[in-house]
Amino acid sequence: MISSRFLPFLLAVLLPLSALAQSETSSDNGHVLNFQDAEIRSLIAAVADMTGKNMIVDPQVTGRVTVISTQSLDADEVYDMFLSILRVHGFTAVEENNVVRVLPDANARQDGRVPMDDGRARGDQPITSIIPLQHVQASEISALLRNLLPQSAFMTHHESSNSLLISDRAANVRRIEAIIQRLDAVTDQDVELIALNHADAGEVVGLINRIYADNGRESAVADERTNSIILGGDPNRRLRLRTLITHLDTPLEAEGSTQVVYLRYSTAESLLPVLEGLIQTGEDSSQDVRIQAHEETNALVITAPPSAFRGIQSVIRQLDIRRAQVLVEAIIAEVAVDTSRELGVQWQAFSEGDDGLFGGTNFGVGGNNILNLGAAAGSATDNGLLLPGRGLNLGYVRGTTSLLGVEILEIGALARALANDANTNVLSTPSIVTLDNQEASINVGQEVPFLSGSFSTQGIASGDGQVNPFQTINREEIGIKLNVTPHINEGDTIILDLSQEVSTLAPSAGAVDLITNKRTITTRVMVPDGSMLVLGGLISEDLQEQVENVPGLSRIPLLGELFKYRSTSNIKRNLMVFIRPRILHDEALMNEVTRSKYSGIRSQQLLQRERAPGLTRSDDMPLLPELEAFLQTEPDGR
Repeated sequence: MISSRFLPFLLAVLLPLSALAQSETSSDNGHVLNFQDAEIRSLIAAVADMTGKNMIVDPQVTGRVTVISTQSLDADEVYDMFLSILRVHGFTAVEENNVVRVLPDANARQDGRVPMDDGRARGDQPITSIIPLQHVQASEISALLRNLLPQSAFMTHHESSNSLLISDRAANVRRIEAIIQRLDAVTDQDVELIALNHADAGEVVGLINRIYADNGRESAVADERTNSIILGGDPNRRLRLRTLITHLDTPLEAEGSTQVVYLRYSTAESLLPVLEGLIQTGEDSSQDVRIQAHEETNALVITAPPSAFRGIQSVIRQLDIRRAQVLVEAIIAEVAVDTSRELGVQWQAFSEGDDGLFGGTNFGVGGNNILNLGAAAGSATDNGLLLPGRGLNLGYVRGTTSLLGVEILEIGALARALANDANTNVLSTPSIVTLDNQEASINVGQEVPFLSGSFSTQGIASGDGQVNPFQTINREEIGIKLNVTPHINEGDTIILDLSQEVSTLAPSAGAVDLITNKRTITTRVMVPDGSMLVLGGLISEDLQEQVENVPGLSRIPLLGELFKYRSTSNIKRNLMVFIRPRILHDEALMNEVTRSKYSGIRSQQLLQRERAPGLTRSDDMPLLPELEAFLQTEPDGR
């Protein structure tokens, strides 16, 4: 049995060995590291065994590390990973005379163990580099680049030689050298152009102008086409901007290649086909670029390399713009006058008794001649004499007689006078608001049933059962229809694709079904903003005169009027359609138009209240609330 006082000593010896034995595997193809909360010295020993390097560990190098590796690594890859692990924990490895010294970062520089300008140094290996400058002052560069270095790095400048002294990891030093190479250029010109390799010029310029605002003047301008930035100003100012731009123009990490772009005005579903077509015709492979639309948030999820993403983002920025709204007002004005006149005399004469002569006049212009009137009157009840027809009818009646087997009322004479005046004054003002290049329609009317077919059982005998009669009805829309698509051009000139229809019901006397009047206009016009244009119209006058008379007798002066029947119809129609588009450039104009329409309809309601009949309470009539009070109410009506 092991004594309890020896147990802590035994664990301290066995735990590092167990961690080393269980976390290190080797094969012919390479090595796999997997250390779970192991002592860092165990890791150093394992790396020394894998790489064959002799290592000396500073006593201050202590701590525990966790390394998870799923792939096989060769000796060089193991050593690079080892340097990264040391950097994370604040240590460094300095190679000297085939010996690797592992010591804290601060001690490495103080002991002078960091190599000078070692071209073989890579990754996280520490080096010290001297960088001479040609065109800019080392003091200015040192102040600008100091924020780009970690706290463990060291940098200073030498005034006499105009050079910089930097001590840091090899990767960081190489990055600083690349930045200095771009900054150390001749800057005598007042304007300079900086081409970006990774960042988007528009985004970088937006950031610069927010940080370095100069009394409202822009410090930089973006050239979207070449993805470049144009700088202006004094040399010192441009130097600071170049430093910031160079720092921002860095490539994205591989895991950051998927980004979400939220749309402000366009819809994700409408932009997706455009972007997919752009990918298929572009230089990037469609397998490297994937775009999906998220309908709930109206966003695009884009997975693409940085260069392809910038191109896609530029297209989205140009398409996702706020489109202007257009108010289209139409005026349909129609004035029609329909007058008709009928004047004539019809008479009949019959002999007494069952035999004899009969004669007279009968005309059909008025729709009913004297024989038809007599037959209808003879079939009337005893309650009264019914003479069909309109207007003034004067005649003489004496009993009934039989004509062709039909009992008719004997009307000796019938004079008829009729005047018909129908005036129409129609004014319609449909209006609609729509976005630029967006089709819109308004339909104000009703659906009217029209008989389209019927089936009757008259004369049909069926042994299978009763055959039911039926009728088929079609419903058609009657009213005002306006379809419009506006296109705003340069100079606020608007191209309108228009389709206008006005349909009404007409009197159907003599027709088997309803009669509709329809006026349609389909056109494409160009109208300046706020101007009015006549789309079309109709001015017509239809005069019809019809006279029925008895030859010879109708020509006798005065007496000839007893042998005539006149009918005159005169129809005058004036129809005009006007259009007026207005571009709602901003919210103020939109509110002005809305307030005007709202106030107009409320004024009409107030006028109706004043003219309400005595039996109607004016308080019961509907009334829009005042606009200002309505806008200040909460959504729940409070």
